[in-house]
Amino acid sequence: MSSEPPRSRPVRHHDHGQWLGRFTDRVLVVCPRCGGRAVVLPLPHLENPKYFSSLSFQPGHLTCAGCGAIAAWAAGERGGALASVVPGGTKDSFVRQPLWLQTRCAGRILWAYNEEHVEALAAYVGAQLRERYASPTMAMFARLPAWMKSAQRRDEVLAGLATLGNLAQLSAPADRSDAAHERGGRPRHHGAALFRGSPC
Repeated sequence: MSSEPPRSRPVRHHDHGQWLGRFTDRVLVVCPRCGGRAVVLPLPHLENPKYFSSLSFQPGHLTCAGCGAIAAWAAGERGGALASVVPGGTKDSFVRQPLWLQTRCAGRILWAYNEEHVEALAAYVGAQLRERYASPTMAMFARLPAWMKSAQRRDEVLAGLATLGNLAQLSAPADRSDAAHERGGRPRHHGAALFRGSPC
């Protein structure tokens, strides 16, 4: 009988083509009034979308529990049709506020929309084996930058994601990451978004 300890099986990740827009149903952002944590959500009276892509068109609103700021968002129009937004970058694609979940990592900015997004990224980055079951055209994991997928950066990126997880539990202006004070990446728009109402 062998005295060697059993080898642990490598952690596997199964990529079924999850889209980044899947996580835009709840986005933590920096409040435009107080600098604390605010949240961008679809308007409460709307039915749950059948497809996550519908989130790119649905009107939403920003609310801040800290200072009471409220602002509404609605999709713009282009050629008589609603113009969607494209998720990505260190600013929310709807109200164009800096994301609350940002931190410096490997000389870059690591960001996420919400806790669920952080957990999904951590599961992917922490996996030793990654298996893809869908086309990479719109898949979030296939489109991640190389530095986030690198095995050499795994511990560093996981530490950064743990920082984001901790940030998600904080909400005061003083808790804001210094990374969220910079302009950062610009969201890509298929059309102009309307920012209705004053946050001040």
